[in-house]
Amino acid sequence: MLAWSRSLLDPALRDAIDTMPGSMRDIAAFHFGWQDERGRPTGGSGGKAVRPALTLLTARAVGGTAAAALPAAVAVELAHNFSLVHDDVMDGDRTRRHRPTVWAAYGVNAAILAGDAMLAAALEALADGPVPAAGVRVVSRAVLDLVEGQSADVAFERRRDVSVEECLAMAGRKTGALLGGACALGALHGGGSPAQVARLTAFGERLGLAFQLVDDLLGIWGDPAITGKPVHSDLFNHKKSLPVVAALNSGTPASGELAALYLRDAPLSGDEPARAAALVETAGGRSWATALAADLLTEALAELDAATPVPSAAAELRSLAELMTRRDH
Repeated sequence: MLAWSRSLLDPALRDAIDTMPGSMRDIAAFHFGWQDERGRPTGGSGGKAVRPALTLLTARAVGGTAAAALPAAVAVELAHNFSLVHDDVMDGDRTRRHRPTVWAAYGVNAAILAGDAMLAAALEALADGPVPAAGVRVVSRAVLDLVEGQSADVAFERRRDVSVEECLAMAGRKTGALLGGACALGALHGGGSPAQVARLTAFGERLGLAFQLVDDLLGIWGDPAITGKPVHSDLFNHKKSLPVVAALNSGTPASGELAALYLRDAPLSGDEPARAAALVETAGGRSWATALAADLLTEALAELDAATPVPSAAAELRSLAELMTRRDH
């Protein structure tokens, strides 16, 4: 499914990138893995591209065609990558997908501008679709929610008292909104009914929150050789990710020890990130996040079924949802 989606997406995505001014075009091509810092072709790919795959599949699920939803799929991928480029700047991450991040290769200012250019290109791509006004509204609202979620995520790093409920709301905006938007765009471009659009949006939102839980787990316990990110990367940044917040609020002896280590102003060093990871697990953060991701997947699939989708596309969406929540990178 992802290979099929990529075969449709990549030519259209490259066309969208080619319309950018030269300086931004080169940086975007680097970010997507198509060329190195000197402009030499590398033949890489820009990640899994699950969001555009959801857009193409939800269009088919309501009886439409993937071709009709292709401009929306391009827009979703560009909007998502705008957020990644900026996120790497804010987190100070120097690697992504086993390569330097944009800011590490070109500098912070260039990375911010390139992210802005990707977002503008996303909106431009929607102008070529069959429902441009509705598409722009969906993407704009998703990006506004994403920015609000990212703002809360950054603010949490300075707070000692983040609740699980606040963290879930943050993750729903930061990740769930764009996945919900990706599915809404697919349903809209496929000619789905308002009820189908609503159900598939809910499917994407719940799937997105489950996806974020898995991402948070990988941010602590993922294998750097597979994820392309440093070991314990989220812990170095004192991120209030969902497993961490659940552990801090567990009321266990391990949560008290974790708070003393994690909530201080000094950065973690030496063996402390590994100790923090062990305390998160002992306090129940890892098992809680794993169980909640499974529950959210069940809820997402119930919303998918309620949309009365075309059976073949529904089976593909179900498989993709399971892949997204049982991944190792």
